[in-house]
Amino acid sequence: MVSFDKFKIWVLCICLVSELGYGFYLPGSYPHKYGVGDYLNVKVNSLTSIDTELPYSYYSLPFCKPEEGVKDSAENLGELLMGDRIENSPYRFKMYTNETEVFLCQTKPLSADEFKLLKERIDEMYQVNLILDNLPAIRYTKKENYFLRWTGYPVGIKVQDAYYVFNHLKFTVLVHKFEETNVARVMGTGDGSEVISTVGNEGSDAPGYMVVGFEVVPCSFQHTPDSLKNLKMYNKLPSPIKCDPTSVSMAIKENEPVSFTYEVNFVESDIKWPSRWDAYLKMEGAKVHWFSILNSLMVITFLAGIVLVIFLRTIRRDLARYDELDKEAQAQMNEELSGWKLVVGDVFRAPSNPGLLCAMVGDGVQILGMAVVTIMFAALGFMSPASRGTLITGMLFFYMILGVAAGYVSVRLWRTIFCGDHKGWVGVAWKAACFFPGLSFLILTVLNFLLWGSHSTGAIPFSLFVVLILLWFCISVPLTLIGGYLGAKAPHIEYPVRTNQIPREIPAQKYPSWLLVLGAGTLPFGTLFIELFFIMSSLWMGRVYYVFGFLLIVMILLVVVCAEVSLVLTYMHLCVEDWKWWWKSFFASGSVAIYIFLYSINYLIFDLKSLSGPVSATLYLGYSLFMVLAIMFATGTVGFLSSFWFVHYLFSSVKFD
Repeated sequence: MVSFDKFKIWVLCICLVSELGYGFYLPGSYPHKYGVGDYLNVKVNSLTSIDTELPYSYYSLPFCKPEEGVKDSAENLGELLMGDRIENSPYRFKMYTNETEVFLCQTKPLSADEFKLLKERIDEMYQVNLILDNLPAIRYTKKENYFLRWTGYPVGIKVQDAYYVFNHLKFTVLVHKFEETNVARVMGTGDGSEVISTVGNEGSDAPGYMVVGFEVVPCSFQHTPDSLKNLKMYNKLPSPIKCDPTSVSMAIKENEPVSFTYEVNFVESDIKWPSRWDAYLKMEGAKVHWFSILNSLMVITFLAGIVLVIFLRTIRRDLARYDELDKEAQAQMNEELSGWKLVVGDVFRAPSNPGLLCAMVGDGVQILGMAVVTIMFAALGFMSPASRGTLITGMLFFYMILGVAAGYVSVRLWRTIFCGDHKGWVGVAWKAACFFPGLSFLILTVLNFLLWGSHSTGAIPFSLFVVLILLWFCISVPLTLIGGYLGAKAPHIEYPVRTNQIPREIPAQKYPSWLLVLGAGTLPFGTLFIELFFIMSSLWMGRVYYVFGFLLIVMILLVVVCAEVSLVLTYMHLCVEDWKWWWKSFFASGSVAIYIFLYSINYLIFDLKSLSGPVSATLYLGYSLFMVLAIMFATGTVGFLSSFWFVHYLFSSVKFD
């Protein structure tokens, strides 16, 4: 019976690993071999704009539709949450077959509503996002002897008072000859059937190719009515098309149709399969990025080291002087001197709202653990941008699993505060399971109503809302309660000193203690504000962020700095006989969230100046608020746990009667 149970566990683990292996895309995996003449189908993603940040369906505009009808591609949870809507398109190519003057379709005469919508999307600088073999279409523009890279192409352009649509696309598909040895060497994890199926064809002369690049040049071309007569989809136009991206001629007008055409050219490239994403992952200002991050790491590490050395020397000298005295001298010293030694009977007095503190610390452990594990997987290459939505899906998965840690930490802290009392642990575990997710659902629901009202694909469908609620209450909450049960069974942390029945009066301070707490967030903010710029640019400017190795280093440094800042402030409060350190230690490091939110507002004003409309600004601020709440919980937890360890260690190192 035991062996059968072990077998079931192994089967479950294998199924889970196989699912993760399918979801987590390693760069260089899954090469697809195409023979000459094989069809390549282009897919379309949502229309996007950095002016509105509201994605819309590609077919919300009067574009050509495929003959077999519009079909949605299989999308994971992360893609749906990000607003991606990947659908099939009428654009199709034949591998290594150049085609020119290919007729796609002629739309019906534009109605007043369609004409108005097209003008709005052109004014709002919406981009069309095409995908071939999982590669987004990339566009190059030249500016002052520099080539700029863009993903997608604009719907159209406004010149003076006329609106022009880009109705002719010139595609360039970069291909690389399929090589068995390279694939076998590159593929650490991949689709085994792809490798096996090609081994038997070694003697075949038919070459195979892999897609390693997908470029597009949009043009606006005015077709003559005679050239479009009796043409069906994929027919060749009788007259040549001159694609000149520097000029426009296809002006849109009400009650007039729009014709769409394309051409494709295949070019054999030296780019190999593992390197095909390099063009997308090269971020602008890479040298500045590396130098700034390295400089920030060195400065912050140096400052943190100085603070830590001074702090430890001061504490050791204080403890050494205190331990050298005999009991009578210690009693006399307690009467004469003020400082942390005088709050020995109050330092472990229960804080106000202990249940809320325990829930927030538990949620912080859950968020911090999720962030660390996700960034580690991403830094190792398991969450490549090639697998869209994997990052969000992985974060949700790790967050739910780490509900066990949230319940355990919150309940064990609750029992420690009340000296081992089990009463009320279920309520604390429920708070930990519902507090942060409840705030998140509240913010996302309000934002989702705005997206629904705008008819954006960024709106979470009702069915997905139900799925998220089921994941919350059927997986996350039970795991948190299980963690709470384990925390209730675990021994509580015993205090080294007894707490007096009557609380000690806190002397009047020269300055408000909370002012120092709020100002403490500046040092942790200094460790991440440069990296924050690149993250914000990735989220709101459509750039790809893939330097997760640096992000992991910055996160580790942030944790260290948050711990040190909270330790210093806790010691300073104890030295002025302020024994209410519990909440202050949490917000000393958690106050970095305030500066991140202020930075978000600054980014909105100075970097997203073109963001149009109150809906877009509300969405930006809402998502920023959601982000800073998560950061506050995580950094506050680091500060609190380090301060708790420090206070426990400090008062257990000195003998008190």
